[in-house]
Amino acid sequence: MKKIVLIGCTGSIGRQVIDVVNRHPDEYAICALVAGCDSELFRKQVAALKPEYYAASSIDRDYALSLAELDCADIVFNAASGFAGLEYSVKAICAGKRLALANKETLVCGGEFITALAERHGAEFIPVDSEHSAIWQCLSFDRHAPLKRLIITASGGAFRGYTAEMLKGVTAEQALNHPTWKMGAKITVDSATLMNKGYEVIEAHVLYGTPYSRIDTVIQPQSIIHSMTEFCDGAILAQMSYPTMEIPVQLALSYPRRLETSVSPMDFTKEFSLGFQPLNRADYPCFDLALKCGEEGGICPCVLNAADEEAVKAFLKGRIAFTDIYRVADGVLQSARRGAVDGLDCLKQADEAARINAQKIIDGL
Repeated sequence: MKKIVLIGCTGSIGRQVIDVVNRHPDEYAICALVAGCDSELFRKQVAALKPEYYAASSIDRDYALSLAELDCADIVFNAASGFAGLEYSVKAICAGKRLALANKETLVCGGEFITALAERHGAEFIPVDSEHSAIWQCLSFDRHAPLKRLIITASGGAFRGYTAEMLKGVTAEQALNHPTWKMGAKITVDSATLMNKGYEVIEAHVLYGTPYSRIDTVIQPQSIIHSMTEFCDGAILAQMSYPTMEIPVQLALSYPRRLETSVSPMDFTKEFSLGFQPLNRADYPCFDLALKCGEEGGICPCVLNAADEEAVKAFLKGRIAFTDIYRVADGVLQSARRGAVDGLDCLKQADEAARINAQKIIDGL
């Protein structure tokens, strides 16, 4: 039986991890739960699962962080949201754990620092994002397998097809109405700006060692093809399913095995189509900004992430317009210092400085 430390247990992904554990009680057990705050849901989870250890980071962050290093854990599943989740990954990596990674900020902000740290400590990454899990599956679970090109798919978010003029007055409620996925508020807004897709390109570059010039992004409105991998002979493999996180979440736990899920099988006896549309970077300034930061490297992606987190919070609270998210992120980047990432403290300092600058810009809009 595999024992799991679950970080971010009350979020969308965390709840799905618990669903997997409940569906396969002979396969998995939760040995520790970590939540962002001491909520009613967290208390219910603790009462139901009875983990040996549990913590709310808002009450005792140091203790919460220490749970990512537990000797009893076979897998640390990091489903924490935001930059705050990166430190849990560092703790798990330094303990040499198998890390199921749903916290995208770990690789977006940490990049080569995180991968070098994992290599030094013998830690293993298991990708959880649907796109990166799809690529991992197409590579037969070998992140270092040779490939020619990665093709990452995007739904286009809530505002696919909107003109720049149409975007000016959109509301948070509209942005949160994703056409194919049900996710948390932050990631859903990032999907509407396509900032999230830019982050996923950065993650793919880090996870698979693929140059940005060989990572393409296309719109796949049905969200059925979750990403594709092209090989030197021209063959392309794709991973398909109806839109669901259940498959990548469970596979991150069951690897190298596959277990039954509750996912509806695709019905190929009924007519349906799979559409593809080109993604023009000029039409999606946040996506373009993310790719430029990824290509620049260093602390630049960390600065972008911090600015975006603050801008999205302000948009959800009605303080700025949807189109101001890009203005805030771009403004922070223009004045931010550049430099290499030489450790966690460097990232924390860059993150804090970017947030302060973002709030100044937000206050001035």
